[in-house]
Amino acid sequence: MNRQDTLDLLFEYTKNDNLRKHAFAVEAAMRAYARKYGESEETWGITGLLHDFDYEMYPTIPEHPIKGSEILKERGYPEEIRNAILGHAHYTNVPRDTRLARALFACDELAGFITAVALVRPNKKIAEVELSSIKKKMKDKAFARNVSREDIINGAQEFQVPLDDHMQFVLDAMKSAADVLGL
Repeated sequence: MNRQDTLDLLFEYTKNDNLRKHAFAVEAAMRAYARKYGESEETWGITGLLHDFDYEMYPTIPEHPIKGSEILKERGYPEEIRNAILGHAHYTNVPRDTRLARALFACDELAGFITAVALVRPNKKIAEVELSSIKKKMKDKAFARNVSREDIINGAQEFQVPLDDHMQFVLDAMKSAADVLGL
């Protein structure tokens, strides 16, 4: 299990560039949190990369992420990663009982939301996004309406980090990966 093998798997199943960029955004946030908490950057980053790798091929409930978990099991990915990925979808009823699982849930929707905020900036650059912009857009229910604000809020609570701190942390992690995110 290494990043290159993981990228090969991601690219095998995910052809959509935006889905790939979302995977990279979540990876950046997960790696940053791994560093902060002294966890394995490789494990956390791989979890971020793979959390939605099956979505393009299996977008319906309950196929995603169950099919992906089966594929990961066949390829030898550890249970810790598979359970975290399963837990990021409420309907699987897999508990988020590890720091890894809680981090993934906390970062997933927020990374998508921050990307949406960056894309409405005049230059579409994440460097222009500030915490105040994210907070303002969170209140606008018409903006990125498919992103669950409830999941963003609950994710931070489950991960036991203040929401503003979490938003700033993920924003900073994504800014450090701006080139690969195309932002």
